[in-house]
Amino acid sequence: MSRRHRHRAEPALPDDLWSTLPRALFCGDNQVELLSGGDQLFPAMVRAIDAARHEVWLATYIYQHEGSVTAVTQALLAAAARGVAVRVVLDGFGSRAFLPQLQPLFEDGGVDLAVFRPITSWWSWFQPGQLRRLHQKLCVVDGEVGFVGGINQIDDRIDLVHGATEQPRLDFAVQLRGPVVAPVEQAIRAVWTRADLGQDFREEMVALARSAEPIARAKRLMRRLRMPRARGLQLSPDALPPVRAAFVLRDNLRQRRTIERSYIDAIRSARERVDLISPYFYPGRPFRRALRDAADRGVAVRLLLQGKLDYRIAGLAARVLYDELLVHGVRIHEYTPAYLHAKVAVIDGDWATVGSSNIDPLSLLLNLEANVIVRDEGFARSLAGRFDAAVAQSREIDPKLAHPRTLAGTLRRGFVAWCAHVYLRIAGQTGRY
Repeated sequence: MSRRHRHRAEPALPDDLWSTLPRALFCGDNQVELLSGGDQLFPAMVRAIDAARHEVWLATYIYQHEGSVTAVTQALLAAAARGVAVRVVLDGFGSRAFLPQLQPLFEDGGVDLAVFRPITSWWSWFQPGQLRRLHQKLCVVDGEVGFVGGINQIDDRIDLVHGATEQPRLDFAVQLRGPVVAPVEQAIRAVWTRADLGQDFREEMVALARSAEPIARAKRLMRRLRMPRARGLQLSPDALPPVRAAFVLRDNLRQRRTIERSYIDAIRSARERVDLISPYFYPGRPFRRALRDAADRGVAVRLLLQGKLDYRIAGLAARVLYDELLVHGVRIHEYTPAYLHAKVAVIDGDWATVGSSNIDPLSLLLNLEANVIVRDEGFARSLAGRFDAAVAQSREIDPKLAHPRTLAGTLRRGFVAWCAHVYLRIAGQTGRY
């Protein structure tokens, strides 16, 4: 077989196939800019929204209209005032404390606000799927510029549990231009429509069936559900022009494990380094095995986890795994200068991801999550530099303190595993994790 034949370009997949394949689909000719915290993300979003001509889509878990986020709110309202279609979808649990302020503000300002699985009363929790939350942080303007990451619409120096902080959270997002923006918009459109129809979906279908003009009414409904088409998507990034990128989801349809599989495949292929940041870290067995195997074959595996805990149970869940990983040579660092919220990874010199997905059962099995995978040496180098800078401010866990098996450690792991099992069963997730 000739070399030319071996490396010929793969045919592009049909434009509407992106949301049905449980694999990362790459496209080329993108622009990807790394943004650090809300200090960089919010001004970039404001600039894009101020230049909007047609439409703005925004999805987030938390939206607190205070501090630096007020500039984003003002930009959204100004865009709506000049005739731009502005649609925002917020999670009903993450933003529940702020909805009484946001709903009249956006309604009066012409912003179409949808709430994903609203919590209106205590019995709302007994509705199916309420533990599966919208955890994505996405924004697209005019189908041309997109934002994906782990940063909620909340000031970097405000913590919902602990109040004001001196140092900003460590968090990242990316600004995107190019073909990869289309599936980002498709994802926001889908979740916004799902939330907007909400409990009215049944009434919409009944009205459609009873309508004197069912075809015309069906067409209007389909226009609401219509998605933009992505261009040039393919499974392998090898023959694509730079910058190569893939937008990956975790949903409860076809892409249930796309983010997790993308991580595991990249870790299994690692030759030199695996650097991973996650504030909530309790991976399943295949993920832990991939990390152990990588370290065993000489790959430098480094984890940056919370040192300043926001929730003690999250810290306990991560720390019960330390011994298992340390004895295999995985290096673990705890970030102490501020709260850690970043969900990123760099593998070798040309694979990187930024997004909303933690490495825990909530993100990997329940919540709606979204990441961008970037195959580009320059971007990976930039993110690796941020990783190294954060590690330099962190404390490393001494591997000499690792013990493969102790009674206390076994009991702690059993307790955390039981809690995770119960939570997942309540949420409707079955099978082993």
